[in-house]
Amino acid sequence: MTEYLNETVFTWGATPLKFGAGAVDEIGWDLAQLGARRVLIITDPDVAATGVPQRVADAAKAGGLTVEIYDRVHVEPTDRSVRDAVEAASESTWDGFIGVGGGSAIDTAKAVNLLTTYPADLDDYVNKPIGRGKAPDGPLKPLVAVPTTAGTGSETTPVCVMDFLDLQVKSGISHSHLRPNLAVIDPLLTLSMPPEVTAASGMDVLCHALESYTARPFHSFPRHTPETRVAYNGSNPISDAWTEQALHLLARSFRKAVLNGGDLEARTDMMLAATFAGMGFGNAGVHVPHACAYPIAGRVREYRPANYPQEVALVPHGESVSLTAPAAFRFTFPTDPGKHLRAADILDPRAQQATADERERLPAALTSLMRDIGVPNGLSGVGYGRSDIGALVEGTMQQQRLLAVAPRTVHDEDVEAVLTESLENW
Repeated sequence: MTEYLNETVFTWGATPLKFGAGAVDEIGWDLAQLGARRVLIITDPDVAATGVPQRVADAAKAGGLTVEIYDRVHVEPTDRSVRDAVEAASESTWDGFIGVGGGSAIDTAKAVNLLTTYPADLDDYVNKPIGRGKAPDGPLKPLVAVPTTAGTGSETTPVCVMDFLDLQVKSGISHSHLRPNLAVIDPLLTLSMPPEVTAASGMDVLCHALESYTARPFHSFPRHTPETRVAYNGSNPISDAWTEQALHLLARSFRKAVLNGGDLEARTDMMLAATFAGMGFGNAGVHVPHACAYPIAGRVREYRPANYPQEVALVPHGESVSLTAPAAFRFTFPTDPGKHLRAADILDPRAQQATADERERLPAALTSLMRDIGVPNGLSGVGYGRSDIGALVEGTMQQQRLLAVAPRTVHDEDVEAVLTESLENW
């Protein structure tokens, strides 16, 4: 058998999709094909108030299924809210689940599926070093994801993410068995999404695309065995192809979707972009902006964005990721200038005229977009100052699963520089 020092193999997986206006009305038939007869819909109170989960339930019941709704998912899930959902789901027996909402609902549904199928302490499955990184014992029950935001791409990915309240940091669970069995993507479900939510979730899509596109190449990792090959392989030709398509759609429709939410064509582009970017990062991985985002979200004190729940302070995931993106891609630029310039040219051809410094073109394209759609101007815009940098560095460096995918080695001083540059982005 040939001995290889570096990896020569990458894996690429994706969730089967049903896409288009009205697709959600066929979900009863879809679930029946998966063998589900008794299903639990998992959603959050705000999405439940729109009537979409009930519409999904009615469609499932029309297909002959027994359906109940759990509507207490926490927006930006926490370890406590996930445990609460698992406890509620454990009061009955289910042979399938439906996650309806943004990444919060779909990620919670993944965790519920895992922990009711193979009961254990949540920490057993959470990625190291926060948890113990245990793999599921086998396949999970059927899970159908119905996204109502164009953002996380959770409907296509094998990961779920949550806040660990006592540690003031985000982490999650990553395994191929968590990937939904089917994603039912209906752009009509996003028409009522407020502009602030559209902007935040769209920035998550954009960062998924850019981070997976610029990730460490799969062939630069040490050789894995089949048993140790991870879900995040690094950048690869298939993920790159999906990512470029996502960038084109974002360039065409992101601003329109935020500024004119009733534009169905723009909403459709954003849903496609989220799906394409999910297919990219769900296999290639994400790196510095997402690693920084976890403590940014976990340590928030007072910030309460418009059109999000106001009971507790929170930085929406897409915002927390975007705040360090300009500085992060300035940091990664030397590893592959061609990809960074290609991304900048797709997103904003004017970036070439905006600056003669090639290293600044992608950051310039990002900050121009962020200004236009109302993203806060850096960390200071969500309540952080220079005195917070040390704690944010510490939280970022705990995200070694993500930082390992960065295209260059990331040290404490590198993260400090990225965060300091990100206090204000323009």
